[in-house]
Amino acid sequence: MNAIQRLWASSLRKRRMWVRFQSNDRPAVPLGSRILADPAKVYEHNMWDHMEWSQEEEEAAREKTTENSSVRVQLEDQVKYENQASKYWNNFYEIHKNKFFKDRNWLLREFPEILPVGLQTKEEKEKMSWDCVKTDPTDSFLKTDCLAVPKRIESYKNDFGDNFTYSQSKIRSSDSQHPNKKKEEAAKTKLFPGSCATFRILEVGCGAGNSVFPILNALKNAPETFLYCCDFASEAVELVKSHSSYSPAQCSAFVHDVCDDGLSYPFPDGILDVILLVFVLSSIHPDRMQGVVNRLSKLLKPGGMLLFRDHGRYDFTQLRFKKGYCLSENFYVRGDGTRAYFFTKGEVHNMFHQAGLDEKQNLVDRRLQVNRKKKVKMYRVWVQGKFQKPLHSFHHNHSDNCIPGISAG
Repeated sequence: MNAIQRLWASSLRKRRMWVRFQSNDRPAVPLGSRILADPAKVYEHNMWDHMEWSQEEEEAAREKTTENSSVRVQLEDQVKYENQASKYWNNFYEIHKNKFFKDRNWLLREFPEILPVGLQTKEEKEKMSWDCVKTDPTDSFLKTDCLAVPKRIESYKNDFGDNFTYSQSKIRSSDSQHPNKKKEEAAKTKLFPGSCATFRILEVGCGAGNSVFPILNALKNAPETFLYCCDFASEAVELVKSHSSYSPAQCSAFVHDVCDDGLSYPFPDGILDVILLVFVLSSIHPDRMQGVVNRLSKLLKPGGMLLFRDHGRYDFTQLRFKKGYCLSENFYVRGDGTRAYFFTKGEVHNMFHQAGLDEKQNLVDRRLQVNRKKKVKMYRVWVQGKFQKPLHSFHHNHSDNCIPGISAG
């Protein structure tokens, strides 16, 4: 393959990979299409999507946070909440068990990247192919190539047998001299939970398993996949392990403090296809967040995805804190001793960029939640992002013989 052909093939790979993640628009499902067009009908539904804030509403929210953060928690108590964080979360799960949070059945719709490409729904596969076509409608080769993805997968599997594995952003080369492949093969010689899997997911801060079990249910017919989940509250991990759907053959739940840089994971670095970080980072002291994200980045394969969702600035939860519960700017302690930070889109971008990850999605999700019985309106704000470990070394080292990458939908 000459230089022009290599450049052209690389361009096709990048175009397919980027279109899946480049949008900053919120997906239309599961709750993205209910728009409040007539304010008189506000109490007809429990939730409204894509809420636009007026300048006056945003200023009122800013004033409220200024007021509720004017009195700070005393320093000795702040130290206590930091040092005994696991105790407060253990107490939380001892009291609430698995009845406080609902299963996150929305998770796979918001983050289809959790699943390997072979498990995507028919609709998602079709959308993936159509998105490829939309990149350049005049490119007939690209259109044919994208629509032939399923056949190409089977063809490559037949050609390369057990050496063929695929993840969300690429099909790996069968060349055993590829440095990343050599690293993974070396890791597989050391037995660890999930060592034989070809697609690996980690959920950080798994709690009672409200994400774990919807994911396991989706993976039940994919024995080549493996799910790791951890929490630093041992009570939460025990709740996951005692669940009737927990299977050590496809899942490993373990106690882990992500803030402890010296604490190793029960698997090698650089082997994860997906990391799920949902409503977890906000519970960590702001001074320690960057270190946590940096460490998690090392666990991803090149091309691996970190999926993030957490509290956004001026969410109703932040506004209802009273004076005396503020630890530091936009960081609060609840009555049960657990803590919460409220992010901006810019803060999220900076953290993951500094960790060496490429931003594929970063959006603010604003909704209006309604208590129809009490006639109460609550503005909810979340930040959602998708961040990918760069593939630079993969493309550079194998531009001659690598198999074109395929987006996972």
